[in-house]
Amino acid sequence: MATYARTEVIQTVLDQRLVPLFYHPDPELGKSVLKACYEGGARLMEFTNRGDFAQEVFSELSKYVGQELPGMVLGIGSINDAPTAAMYLQLGANFIVGASFREDIARVCNRRKVAYVPGCGTLTEIGTAEEMGCELVKLFPGSVYGPDFVKSIKGPSPWTRIMPTGGVSTDEENLRSWFDAGVSAVGMGSKMISKDIIAEKSWDELTQRVERTLKLIETMK
Repeated sequence: MATYARTEVIQTVLDQRLVPLFYHPDPELGKSVLKACYEGGARLMEFTNRGDFAQEVFSELSKYVGQELPGMVLGIGSINDAPTAAMYLQLGANFIVGASFREDIARVCNRRKVAYVPGCGTLTEIGTAEEMGCELVKLFPGSVYGPDFVKSIKGPSPWTRIMPTGGVSTDEENLRSWFDAGVSAVGMGSKMISKDIIAEKSWDELTQRVERTLKLIETMK
């Protein structure tokens, strides 16, 4: 079951404004990733449902977070149907992220008072998601849409909270272009938790990267 209420999760996203995300089949390595990001100041992270038996890995990570990383909010991404969402909620997921909007997932999450962040690509999809209780929508892949798309959406819909994922990097110019456009947060995967860092187990470097990025984001509106 989720540890944090939907309102707490959304507020953590809005405060942190960065959602690091990753997948790896080795739970022990995953724990190292979580700890490194936690020590860098991250208090919310997304594990992606990408590989076989990902639910078993997530279960181990969820227990680890509860025991060793107080205040860390762990959620699950790449969720595309309600049964999968329900399974991860039983394993302790505090929020659900999807590449597309699914009404069946929204209903499951609403029933459990859990935050659902769906992928949306049009103002109509965003409006539908908001009608179903979604406080934040994901723009994926962000590189396809870009900051100008965000500006266009925020014009007629200034209350909408958007989080681009894909096409977001730790580079200041890139980050500033997104936040200047009006995003509420950014999701960052391999640009933050790179294959090289994982392969070389460069946890200190990951901690420093997270810390630098969070401080950089603090300077942006």
